[in-house]
Amino acid sequence: MRTFRLLLIVLTASTACAALSDPAPLAAQTPEQTRLAAEVRTAERAFARSMADRDHAAFTSFLAEEAVFFTGAEPLRGREAVAAGWRPFFDGPEAPFSWEPETVEVLPSGTLALSSGPVRAPDGTRSGTFNSVWRLDADGRWRVVFDKGCP
Repeated sequence: MRTFRLLLIVLTASTACAALSDPAPLAAQTPEQTRLAAEVRTAERAFARSMADRDHAAFTSFLAEEAVFFTGAEPLRGREAVAAGWRPFFDGPEAPFSWEPETVEVLPSGTLALSSGPVRAPDGTRSGTFNSVWRLDADGRWRVVFDKGCP
């Protein structure tokens, strides 16, 4: 069942790019989902700040052990592979892009969330959309399990 839920969220995230261009209203979240969505939004902003601050170690701390990032032709699988694959984005003095959550949805179980929003070029123009699936881990921290951007 857990695998099915993760697959469902990944499929939802992969179609979110089109949906974000004209988002339909979502059903109201419960107060608990709203509270958890605020936690995910805070985590997403801190994750994005790691790029702006050029802090690769902080970036890596937001990755789940089994994270999957769809960055290039082949997905990066596992925290170490994602961290290594994203290392070049941290090499220069300036961040090559930034992102900010626009939409955060939390499952009623409170264990998985989808965060999506704009990716911006250094000049502030929108260059794409990101979609991240976050999981609440046993230690109480939200970590990214899936990430995919699209133009």
